[in-house]
Amino acid sequence: MQSLVDFINGIIWSPALIYLCLGAGLFYSITTRFMQVRHFSEMLRLLFAGQSSAKGISSFQALAVSLSGRVGTGNIAGVAAAIGFGGPGAVFWMWVVAFLGASTAYYESTLAQIYKVEDEGQFRGGPAYYIEKAMGQKWYAWIFAISTIVACGLLLPGVQSNSIGNAVEAAFGSGDVIETTLGTFSSAKIITGAIVCVVLAFIIFGGVKRIAHFTQIVVPFMALGYIVIAFVVILLNIDMVPSVFATIVGDAFSPMAGVGAAIGWGVKRGVYSNEAGQGTGPHAAAAAQVDHPAQQGMVQAFSIYIDTLLVCSATAFMIIITGAYNVHGGAEGAFLIQNLPAEIAANSPVFTQMAIETAMPGLGKPFVAIALFFFSFTTILAYYYIAETNVAYIHRTIHVPGLMFVLKLFLLASVFYGAVKTADLAWALGDVGVGLMAWLNIIGILIIFFMAKPALKALKDYEMQKKAGVKEYVFDPVKLGIKGADYWEERMKRKGQKAPDLGEDSSATGTAKSTL
Repeated sequence: MQSLVDFINGIIWSPALIYLCLGAGLFYSITTRFMQVRHFSEMLRLLFAGQSSAKGISSFQALAVSLSGRVGTGNIAGVAAAIGFGGPGAVFWMWVVAFLGASTAYYESTLAQIYKVEDEGQFRGGPAYYIEKAMGQKWYAWIFAISTIVACGLLLPGVQSNSIGNAVEAAFGSGDVIETTLGTFSSAKIITGAIVCVVLAFIIFGGVKRIAHFTQIVVPFMALGYIVIAFVVILLNIDMVPSVFATIVGDAFSPMAGVGAAIGWGVKRGVYSNEAGQGTGPHAAAAAQVDHPAQQGMVQAFSIYIDTLLVCSATAFMIIITGAYNVHGGAEGAFLIQNLPAEIAANSPVFTQMAIETAMPGLGKPFVAIALFFFSFTTILAYYYIAETNVAYIHRTIHVPGLMFVLKLFLLASVFYGAVKTADLAWALGDVGVGLMAWLNIIGILIIFFMAKPALKALKDYEMQKKAGVKEYVFDPVKLGIKGADYWEERMKRKGQKAPDLGEDSSATGTAKSTL
């Protein structure tokens, strides 16, 4: 099984996907004139500007739901794996992916807002919706929807619960060994998997509102607590910070770990962690209640900074500053750097646990176990919501009674099995899901860009309204020449709104000819 999954991963995560992720981020950064820098202050303002409604959640709640998907085991175990297989230089490439990926996140999330729909009293949207509406290719949208249901409903949840099980076992011991038909497992992992499944079931059977309310409380709390601990570890070794920076930047282009390995693992774990271009973030973005699609696009772009530049960097600095890592060589059992026992897996949270343990003895293992529980648990919630949204998309064409209930059961089974199985297989399956979604989504949004540039037109329109100092932003897709944005067209008619007269350049032709 492991060999088969590794073979599939070798195809999906070929250098072509690495270049596609970096290239798409650079392309959108240039075409939006680096909106992730120009609109940084606007991103901060918009975080708390929107309000929830009966049909949609607020911008901050949408940010929390998407962050719950971004901030997860990838920020702890994923960063460790990037360093363990690509060297400290992989962190540099995670930063590059985050900076460029913020523009990709803007584009895909704005598309989700433009082409969202009202479904059974709530907003839904995402790549499947905008691929159908903007590209007009329903078959392609179906492929994405099915791939996403499999990835987020079956493959990816196991990675998150696997890290929880490993961290709990490392912190509190394995307990008794239990023989089952699925193999031999520790009682600690079985109990952990059962507890996670019970709490998860209570929340996912409550719908998106319950998920949003839970994540808006837990996500800021867990991220802040983790960063505070990381800051303490770094502060205790403050004299080493310049050398850590030098190591990260220098090793990014060093033949010691191999430039290809550093870039490959940095991009792979960067995309896994911040999910820019993967197509997961747009699902939560579409659920937000906003006055203009570009607003939620900017909020989602900011979430990339929180995930990678803050949380991932905190993990990387703790690991490197304390020397709690190994760097694997090309041959089996070979190490380019070995600071820890050879049996410690890089695809686990142990590097991070040992880093904190080095600085604060007695705290590292239990703290990371608790942090991973919240990080990974909220990510599983986000995965469920994404899978549910794509099931709802399929329901629009073929209604299968009880499909949502079946999804819940499969996800719970995946979570429990993931909590007790080996780390390498869990991560490999997760990489298949991430890579497949990234291929489909990035190609999709690039085609949409060259067909109509809807997210770019929305950005230009928002910038012109902002410059004009309007009191209430209005989005008129017809005036901008954007087809298929049915919700926004109906909203304009229902509210009797009229797009502000911003001059000739606000027309669809002017926007298309803009330097943007």
